[in-house]
Amino acid sequence: MSTLFTPRLRLEPMRPEHLIGLNRLNSDPEVMRYLTGRPETMEETADIIDRVMVRWAEWGCSWWSLIELDSDDLIGAGCVQYLDKDPTNPHEIGWRLRPDRWGRGLASEAAQRMARFAFEDLHVPLLRAVCQLENTASARVMQRLGMQYCGIEHWYRMDCHAYEMTAAQWQSLQSTAPAHATPSR
Repeated sequence: MSTLFTPRLRLEPMRPEHLIGLNRLNSDPEVMRYLTGRPETMEETADIIDRVMVRWAEWGCSWWSLIELDSDDLIGAGCVQYLDKDPTNPHEIGWRLRPDRWGRGLASEAAQRMARFAFEDLHVPLLRAVCQLENTASARVMQRLGMQYCGIEHWYRMDCHAYEMTAAQWQSLQSTAPAHATPSR
């Protein structure tokens, strides 16, 4: 399991110590609006942490808790996992943040570091991202990451906007990005 860093965040693989912070995140109706559409119970959060820990052991990737370095608060979650949790599908990148941290570029910062992990550490050939049709903020993060729009596809039992990026596209973007764009940790 890999802990990752950005200038403002520490991405820690989800574990039981994150239960209260993750439940605070996942029980917020605004956070879950485009995901499950309903707040999560403490028991559901605990079950998810257990499943995520198994996926880290089996797949070498899954969900991280996003910890803000300045406050040491758990402010979000992000993932690199198999799309729709099926190892026959491509890898997916995803994120969610507490509403009090929206609009600060933290999702893009985390997404950039997770994509780097996917391409440079896992050596995935392709990374996908999906979001509900109304979730324009998440789609903007995908676009800022450099992902290309693929159209509307059906994932997680709903129609979604789908984006993707190949390893070659990632490398091309990294070679033209300013030095400060990719954290060195």
